Amino acid sequence: MNINMEQVKQGFSGAQVARGEKVADIAIKYCLYARKSSEADELQALSIDSQIKEMLELAKRDGLDIVEIRRESHSAKASSTRPVFAQLLEDIRKGQFNGILTWAPDRLSRNGGDLGALVDLMDQKLLIEIRTYSQKFTDSPNEKFLLMILGSQAKLENDNKGVNVKRGLKTRAEMGLWPSVAPTGYMNEKIIGRECYVIVDPIRGPVIKQIFDKVAYEKWSGRRIYKWLVEDMKFKTKNNKNLNLSTIYNILRTPFYTGTFEYPRGSGNWYKGQHTPLITQEVFNLVQEKIREENKPKTKFREFTFVKLMTCGKCGSGISAQEKTKNISDGSVHTYIYYSCTRHKDHNCTNPYIREDQLLIQLEEIIDKLDINQLGARHIIDREIERHNKLRSNVLGIKDEKKVKEKEIDIKAYAKYLLKEGTVQEKRELLEQLKNKIVLDDKKIRIQ
Repeated sequence: MNINMEQVKQGFSGAQVARGEKVADIAIKYCLYARKSSEADELQALSIDSQIKEMLELAKRDGLDIVEIRRESHSAKASSTRPVFAQLLEDIRKGQFNGILTWAPDRLSRNGGDLGALVDLMDQKLLIEIRTYSQKFTDSPNEKFLLMILGSQAKLENDNKGVNVKRGLKTRAEMGLWPSVAPTGYMNEKIIGRECYVIVDPIRGPVIKQIFDKVAYEKWSGRRIYKWLVEDMKFKTKNNKNLNLSTIYNILRTPFYTGTFEYPRGSGNWYKGQHTPLITQEVFNLVQEKIREENKPKTKFREFTFVKLMTCGKCGSGISAQEKTKNISDGSVHTYIYYSCTRHKDHNCTNPYIREDQLLIQLEEIIDKLDINQLGARHIIDREIERHNKLRSNVLGIKDEKKVKEKEIDIKAYAKYLLKEGTVQEKRELLEQLKNKIVLDDKKIRIQ
């Protein structure tokens, strides 16, 4: 059946029109929707509680049936970002409400997507009326058109605000003012009219300068800086938090501390700031050089035997290794391999280093104490026996000699032999067969 729009304007809607019923004879169930204004310059906007109070007084005066009150603090700038509003639309589709009471049209929508959803519900005769403090919108072409104009006007205001804000921030940057929150080591001035002026933080500024100096002249690593800040300086940010390692490196890469800055970041637009520099350009360049050296790819890869096979007995982190050389008085050079905790789970783990030769001695002692079945190395023995017999038969031509058998091999002796003379792969394969976890704790190895 075709819907007569004149009937709708006179009080008919959807299925009621089809049945010849008038809207006036059917109660409209309103949901009072109040949303907090998120626009910073709307200083005169009513709070949520104020909106509700005013609208309840209007409902009482006009005899409106308020079924439910819903509050929301999310911005209406972007479409489909308000969970309360989305649920309201869904409840209207289910027939829980057929009217909306709100302070103003821009409380419902400041974007085209949500505005279109409201008009669509009106077209489907599911939303009979939207009422504001001073206006009423029904399924009338003129009233829907006015609603769309008011919603579009709110969107236009949003877009213009964005353009104006960006223009204002760019102007301040051109004046040498930092148009954002001051970096660690600086503070934003609290004086009205000087919001973009930054001054040196008297507590944190000197520490930030020391960080740059230690990296530039003493070649400290980021991890050493982190430990120094936490343990020695007890350094905290303005939010009373520790600086993590990634933030330390971000600070070290930030040219703002030299008196210049890029805005927006990555734009290539550089400005000379009015703030007081904490470091010189020379110090900053030395720091960048140190960071580049840390990030250089290692040209020589050293495969260490026992990494990833043990865990730290103090903090549960993995075990890593490093190679050290020592010049002897007779002119020779000795190379040592040390194993230690990666400190991945605890940056302050105190588990000490252990040399690889000392590690091997303890592993041999552990193998002596283990049950043969715990070694789990029988398949390695079988493989070596087969290879040995093939060598004797096919290469050496010894066919009448008695072949070596598994029972003639001392598995523990063979395991210790592999630890001493085997390749890195053979040693790792042997330890991977252990049916227990290897733990390093205070230079002692234990099976867990």
